[in-house]
Amino acid sequence: MENIDWNAWIDKGGELIMSYAPKVLLAILVLIIGMRIIKLVQKAVRKACDRSKMEEALKSFVASLAGWILKIVLFIAVADMVGVETTSFVAIVGAAGLAVGLALQGTLANFAGGVLIMIFKPYKVGSLVESQGVLGVVKEIQIFNTVLLTPENKTAIMPNGAVMNNHLINYTREGKIRVDLTIGVSYDSDIKQAKEVMMNVMLADDRVLKDPAPTCAVSALADSSVNFAVRPWCHPDHYWDVYFDTLENCKLALDNANISIPFPQVDVHMINN
Repeated sequence: MENIDWNAWIDKGGELIMSYAPKVLLAILVLIIGMRIIKLVQKAVRKACDRSKMEEALKSFVASLAGWILKIVLFIAVADMVGVETTSFVAIVGAAGLAVGLALQGTLANFAGGVLIMIFKPYKVGSLVESQGVLGVVKEIQIFNTVLLTPENKTAIMPNGAVMNNHLINYTREGKIRVDLTIGVSYDSDIKQAKEVMMNVMLADDRVLKDPAPTCAVSALADSSVNFAVRPWCHPDHYWDVYFDTLENCKLALDNANISIPFPQVDVHMINN
């Protein structure tokens, strides 16, 4: 058995230690200092987000994203300091990121939509909105989805990407909303009296705004009735109450005034030869 030259091995090991120890120690020092700096940067980003009045979910996400990006850069720099080849590593990370991006196109679109919603604020929690045929009150704005509560008390989850890329109606943003009703009376009725009756119904409702003032005007001479456009304004929170109560109270008031609301009818004339 060949004798092992332990002295040679010890000398070689000493050379390696002397060669790499300063690099490793420097890398550890850079890592420790870098992590502390990253924490400070995250706090600064969070304070900047607080000043910009972003949504709470977006504040946490932006601060976390900034931290992860800086950590990846720091680890690559530390690896390069100790002699690790980082070119291939960066290429692998880039390829993996591309593959993940292609696989999660829909998810990333929803994420981007959530970020845009939180930055531009087309609506906020409590807003009455309509999008993609769904009407409801915004209960929660998440990074990927918006949660609506419909008038039927159903929970609708809307992908943020679809919300931002399609038609959106915000009924709450202006602080007031118009209720559009159509009520018909018979051709035999006094239309001035009918208009006065329905105007009195709207003016008597405390939920109906005085500015803009409610309106009532003839909108159509239909086949069986003279149709009135009844337009009270109210706060968005009172929309459905004003809608239903105005219909009911107008019917009761017109009945009390002996003004009839006709149903569709056809007059048939029989001619005898």
